Amino acid sequence: MKLFFRNIHLYLGLASGLFLVVVCLTGTILVFEKELEQAWHPQRYFVTPATTARLPLARLAAAVHAYKPKAKISSLKVYADPARTVEVNLAGTGGPGRPGGPEGGKRSGDRGEGRPGGAPQAKGPNGGKGPGGKGRGGDNGPRIFVNPYTAVIAGEMNPRESFFHFVEEIHRGLVAGRVGKLVMGINSIIFLFILGTGLVLWWPATRKALTPRLKVKWGSGWKRLNHDFHIVLGFYAALFLLIMALTGVGMSFDWVTKSINSLTHSPQQRPEPPVSGAPSAGATAFAPDAVLALARQQAPDAESYALQLPKEPTGSIRVAILRPGAITENATDEVYLDQFSGRVLQKQAYAQRPVGQRIRGLFKPVHTGAIFGWPSKVLALVVVLLGATFPVTGTVMWLNRLRKARKKAQPRVAVS
Repeated sequence: MKLFFRNIHLYLGLASGLFLVVVCLTGTILVFEKELEQAWHPQRYFVTPATTARLPLARLAAAVHAYKPKAKISSLKVYADPARTVEVNLAGTGGPGRPGGPEGGKRSGDRGEGRPGGAPQAKGPNGGKGPGGKGRGGDNGPRIFVNPYTAVIAGEMNPRESFFHFVEEIHRGLVAGRVGKLVMGINSIIFLFILGTGLVLWWPATRKALTPRLKVKWGSGWKRLNHDFHIVLGFYAALFLLIMALTGVGMSFDWVTKSINSLTHSPQQRPEPPVSGAPSAGATAFAPDAVLALARQQAPDAESYALQLPKEPTGSIRVAILRPGAITENATDEVYLDQFSGRVLQKQAYAQRPVGQRIRGLFKPVHTGAIFGWPSKVLALVVVLLGATFPVTGTVMWLNRLRKARKKAQPRVAVS
């Protein structure tokens, strides 16, 4: 029986080994994406806190419009940390502009922290669009970073043109569109079989054989070390790699999300966001500063507030509130406000979201190791680095066996 599993493990490993190395190596970069981005471009994200109060959001929005006259602001993200810039996302490419601070209008090859607000876009029967299928105005344009004390533009980037976005495209689909994502999704399923058969092959027949499978025999020859790196380290990394492979499959195929929603009796689609009431004559949209003030009333101790502005004439303002101690950056409370009166139309705490939605929201932070902060990220980095070596050490073991088998098969010449 073990020969059967060994053949499955071997041939699947040979077929997908190169893909696994690419996935693991790109994964090592994505584990610390946020930290690397902020370290490479600290001026975008951090400022020296001033003794004066922060400027109104209207003033910051005016600075963005002066910098990008044709741009339309789709969302703003404000951090409680006084040393953080305010992030302003544009709905489309703005016109040419010159910044009033460092970084200018450069397009860097790095991505920021993802969508402001953390939570996914509300989806309905129109395929992720708002009422009438017109959409809510996604953050598809550049991201502008503004000093909250001086209104100086601290930097600009386009997440879809960033280095990390390119690395993620390789990681998820080899920059080959839907076909590439399908290939990598199937590769994740293959990886599950490789890990499963590897554990079967690792399992010792006797208790005496257990110790050699748990310790690397340092000081041995390179063949023995290669064997131990594959067998011993493979066992220790297997559980974590299984979790990463499972979440990778979950992010690759829609049927996984649908199955989770069915099993947890959760809705398959997020409900349509509420709409604002009919405006009175001469009514204007609720100012972002008033929205922020209402959001702070809802959660005075929040770590961040993300304000997503409506695109439709009757759309509502969505506020995503990240509370202290949230399990992930996506674990936000949501509040929808009437864009004309500021009246709370709907609110939902993270704990009140459907179970299926919460489970699906954990896939990426678990997959990248971000679920428990630095400790889990370091663990994820070590595991994916080891994962990149296993196809190599496994291939070397196979070649050594072939060489040994050929030597045994050679006829011995009798010496007279």
